[in-house]
Amino acid sequence: MSHLESMVLCREAQVSTLQSLFGERHHFSFPSIFIYGHTASGKTYVTQTLLKTLELPHAFVNCVECFTSRLLFEQILNKLSHLNSSDAGCSTEMTCETFNDFVQLFKQVTSAEHLKDQTVYIVLDKAEYLRDMEANLLPGLLRLQELTDRNVTVIFLSEIIWEKFRPNTGCFEPFVLYFPDYSIGNLQKILSHDHPPEYSADFYAAYINILLGVFYTVCRDLKELRHLAVLNFPKYCEPVVKGEAGERDTRKLWRNIEPHLKKAMQTVYLREISSSQWEKLQKDNTDPGQLKGLSAYTHMELPYYSKFILIAAYLASYNPARTDKRFFLKHHGKIKKTNFLKKHEKTSNHLLGPKPFPLDRLLAILYSIVDSRVAPTANIFSQITSLVTLQLLTIVGHEDQLNGPKYKCTVSLDFIRAIARMVNFDIIKYLYDFL
Repeated sequence: MSHLESMVLCREAQVSTLQSLFGERHHFSFPSIFIYGHTASGKTYVTQTLLKTLELPHAFVNCVECFTSRLLFEQILNKLSHLNSSDAGCSTEMTCETFNDFVQLFKQVTSAEHLKDQTVYIVLDKAEYLRDMEANLLPGLLRLQELTDRNVTVIFLSEIIWEKFRPNTGCFEPFVLYFPDYSIGNLQKILSHDHPPEYSADFYAAYINILLGVFYTVCRDLKELRHLAVLNFPKYCEPVVKGEAGERDTRKLWRNIEPHLKKAMQTVYLREISSSQWEKLQKDNTDPGQLKGLSAYTHMELPYYSKFILIAAYLASYNPARTDKRFFLKHHGKIKKTNFLKKHEKTSNHLLGPKPFPLDRLLAILYSIVDSRVAPTANIFSQITSLVTLQLLTIVGHEDQLNGPKYKCTVSLDFIRAIARMVNFDIIKYLYDFL
């Protein structure tokens, strides 16, 4: 367990639960386990690490690659058959058309001496894609242990909740395990663990602390933060390499890295800059938009209504909800300006970062700022989904909340100004902090 803890940081409770469910090799495990959580919460890494470290027989399949049930069945069967064969060349590729064939072939594969007396695990990553396949597939996989009379456990990995999977006809309920988002302390610990050997752990931990202080409000994806940490570290330690500062001169190191982190904020999630391009940018001290070969973030072309949706999202993220009546209603009555001035003297909302807002508030602001009448059609909702896919908006919380998901706008004011200029919209007069 101590070896696993050093490999899998900040997921001790989940590892312990999975080990309890797995039990001994010859024990019958739970027929199906459903693991869910947001992107980069460690679901896939923990599951794969646990199975590989314990040397348990398993077949790992990404459902994005298997867009038909036939491809899914064949991948599972072939990976399990390769576990049996000592020579890679002696195993033949298996073909499977239907679920009934899959059950029969699965019995044959798992009857081998190597797999007969231990639990076999089938791991299905991106399991939400199974919902688009045949209606009998998901219930069948949930009851695979019963249908095959074999010691098998099917593990589903997904970013959405089990309630979105459950078939209407009823099915065997899996064991549900939730992977929560990493806290800022967890991210600090995990990212600090990657420190280069030529620098001390404390020096790299101080750098990670600065990085999280800048990016944590807009990005909590471990993969993206790790990418940003690797990308910007050479610039952080540049004064130390040149002998201009020591490892403890945090103020001087911060002044050196601050402008470069601001540039990196423009390309969070989109990864428009490769590592080599970013190094060239830092050496030349040029603006990201001037770099040759870079598709500038601020020149992204969006559909007409998507531009207004993004403007509405920015206003909802940075304006308090109480100001909506003042800005977006024609007959809002009298409002005392003194109250707004007192609030304005406090910390700017732009320094505090974007706040989450519900979908109905976004749509209300959208209908108010668009000149023409906009109907709440599927086209509008699909454009909102596209903005989420592009990471211009992010979903905060789970989709099983009573009032639906909440959103945040992740783009900068400069980007919104550029979008507003395209549609001749005066964004400044709608911003509470600029009154």
